[in-house]
Amino acid sequence: MTIDAIEAETGPDPRASLIVLHGLGADGNDFVPIAEQLDLSTVGPVRFVFPHAPQRPVTVNGGHVMRAWYDILEPVIDRREDEAGLRASQATVDAVIAREAARGVPAHRVVLMGFSQGCAMTLLAGLRHPQRLAGLAGLSGYLPLAAKTAAESHAANHGLPIFLAHGTLDPVIPIGRATAARDALNAAGYPVEWHSYPMPHSVCPQELADLNAWLTRVLAD
Repeated sequence: MTIDAIEAETGPDPRASLIVLHGLGADGNDFVPIAEQLDLSTVGPVRFVFPHAPQRPVTVNGGHVMRAWYDILEPVIDRREDEAGLRASQATVDAVIAREAARGVPAHRVVLMGFSQGCAMTLLAGLRHPQRLAGLAGLSGYLPLAAKTAAESHAANHGLPIFLAHGTLDPVIPIGRATAARDALNAAGYPVEWHSYPMPHSVCPQELADLNAWLTRVLAD
């Protein structure tokens, strides 16, 4: 599988990888400046991977073609989901993780992170991945295919640490979708570190500071 992505390394021979999945209509460039604000020097050299989602028509946007991990079929995100698109992008994420292993960073040193649609993909793929990961970080998103999560989650990642953050003023994905994800994951035995911030569908400095501290912990030796 050909993987279209931007990459950056903080030093030679990375000891950990952070795979960052962008939101609807953006691309891998979107979170490069955000990642540059993180200080993971205590972890050692880190590889950042920013994959580009494929171009596809998005139903709620009038069929306009844009980068999207899956189609959004209705304004109420979880009423009717593009399961085929979600599954296809899950395979892409799995391939990105496998490529990191082939380059010397095993799955247990990989954190999946995503914003909005990228958060949904992080939770979908991460919980189902057949090898133990270091953790999942979901920003301003929700849990897709929620009714199938318990049956499909892989035992290898049971109890995986998860960072979830959301804006209380988010008009795109209401915070209720995020708290529902948090509650479902907690009930399933995942230790979720939850944060909310007085912001819209965006990222704020305090969120980055909290994320930085969490990443340092889950990637510590």
